[in-house]
Amino acid sequence: HKPDSSLMRCLSRSPPAAARQLVVGLSSSVGWASAAGARTASGSVLSHIDAAGAASMVDVSGKATTKREAVAGATVQLGPTAFEALSDNAKGDVLAVARVAGVLAAKRTADLIPLCHPLLISHASVDFELDAAAHSLHITASASCAAGTGVEMEAMTAASVAALTVYDMCKAASKGIVISELRLLRKSGGKSGEWRARVEERGAAATAPV
Repeated sequence: HKPDSSLMRCLSRSPPAAARQLVVGLSSSVGWASAAGARTASGSVLSHIDAAGAASMVDVSGKATTKREAVAGATVQLGPTAFEALSDNAKGDVLAVARVAGVLAAKRTADLIPLCHPLLISHASVDFELDAAAHSLHITASASCAAGTGVEMEAMTAASVAALTVYDMCKAASKGIVISELRLLRKSGGKSGEWRARVEERGAAATAPV
């Protein structure tokens, strides 16, 4: 096999220069980046992938401790039968259990998501809106803390576990319940500051806070 000419030119230089050239070549061909994370072809950085391409926990020891807040949402599409059962018979118990489940999940996020940092949560909450027109339940979960990293995953975990709890408690009425639209709605704090998702309005007439 004939050696690659570009590699041979690189190795013919002085050792430091050759090493630098080789690293640059590898970085451009496979999308590696510095220790800050792996850079994709589009220029995005995957912070949980190190320069060698391996999964890695982000070192936040050098980040400033600031107030961090995040809000996430999810929708439970119950369908007519389960929505009627939730509205007429067991709304209080179902949503009370789902609310507690979401708060507990926010506090245990690092036990569920492998590379999340364990955070001392200052506050977590879960709220619900019934959407009669769509036979759906909209869930909004929030989390806050003072730390060197954000609480986006805590808010999203709270929303997802609250939604799963609603499914568990309503599945006897319908197995076809769908959980959808799990996403971050907004966050604040840290180097990146405030971020908000573009959210379609559901219409005040269709929803009722619970």
